Amino acid sequence: MPEINLAAPETKAPQTAQSVEADAALDRFAGMLESFREANDQRLSEIERRMSADPLTEEKVERIGRALDEQERRIERLVLKGMRPPLETGRGRAAEPSEHRSAFDAYVRAGDEQRLRRIEEKAMSGLVGADGGFLVPAETESEIGRRLSAISPIRSIAAVRTVSAAVLKKPFAITGAQTGWVGQADARPQTSAPQLAELSFPTMELYAMPAATNALLDDAAVDIDAWLGDEVEQAFAAQEGAAFINGDGVNKPKGFMTYPTVDESAWSWGSVGTVASGADSSFRAGGAADALIDLVYALKAGYRQNASFVMNRRTQGAVRKLKDGDGNYLWQAPVSAGGRASLMGFPVVEAEDMPDITAGSKAIAFGDFSRFYLVVDRQGVRVLRDPYSAKPYVLFYTTKRVGGGVQDFDAAKFLDFSA
Repeated sequence: MPEINLAAPETKAPQTAQSVEADAALDRFAGMLESFREANDQRLSEIERRMSADPLTEEKVERIGRALDEQERRIERLVLKGMRPPLETGRGRAAEPSEHRSAFDAYVRAGDEQRLRRIEEKAMSGLVGADGGFLVPAETESEIGRRLSAISPIRSIAAVRTVSAAVLKKPFAITGAQTGWVGQADARPQTSAPQLAELSFPTMELYAMPAATNALLDDAAVDIDAWLGDEVEQAFAAQEGAAFINGDGVNKPKGFMTYPTVDESAWSWGSVGTVASGADSSFRAGGAADALIDLVYALKAGYRQNASFVMNRRTQGAVRKLKDGDGNYLWQAPVSAGGRASLMGFPVVEAEDMPDITAGSKAIAFGDFSRFYLVVDRQGVRVLRDPYSAKPYVLFYTTKRVGGGVQDFDAAKFLDFSA
């Protein structure tokens, strides 16, 4: 009698329309990348034969490169769209919302403040501030935070800490506790205590002001959490993304590009080490791979395990053309929708606010950003409903407090485009 296999057959999760579209977009991206590499190979061949490339070939490479950038951004948008939770209705509806969420929904839709005020009085939670407005429910705050982590490039790789105070103070050891080797019967000399210093990360107010029509607010099918997250995510992500890189620390986080830099050979705590590319405003001829290898190995092994390259799209476009000594491209396309491209085996994070390649610029950063940069979120997102300033629209003045700064100066290095 034949043996019957009672094991359940392997099943695959059904693909959504967004995932099918994202996969198709990734396939088109792979085809465009192959065309780009063929055109770039032709360009390099012309340079080897005639010391310069045909202008038509240069224009073709740039055109395909721009199309690749646009296709990559389209894939990212499709992946983000697929990550958003669908509206749930009928029997598939999620558990009943919390009292705070129900009260907040009534406030957003109709301006009913009484239920939120009763919750404040009952819980003594400080839902109302001196400047007016109410704290959003935890569900809405989590939704906004999740969306920011998905689309804010630096937040997605940095360490993120939520605090209830206005300033996070983090101690660190300037010199570790003294240690030494002793014999079994030898006297143990007293060791000195470590010298401690303190890093301070104040949080600053970030705001957005989405507008809605009364018709939208009256529509019971509209998920207020998802709508508010949609409206503020791009504004918050753009503002904090720029600050995490180039912020001066005045009413905004301090960006990692604004800290002092020094050649890696003379590095000391308080500054970020740099490695020279070998040529002003470019890579050294025939030595692009060497400069990137020097940058990678300027980082200690413990940091390299979780390291990423950070650069803007124009720098990534230049890096995409580079080859190693064996003719292999250093830049590799993502293998799945939502994945990251890689450079020399390390993921590439595209941050539009990074500097372009110019003489003396630090256009490429490489490091373990979860140990290098700290993002500090103060607990609570506040919304003030304003139906008067822009009639017939209703404005929602939405604020959150965010800080940031470098917490470990040895965890990342910059590539300095200089000789």
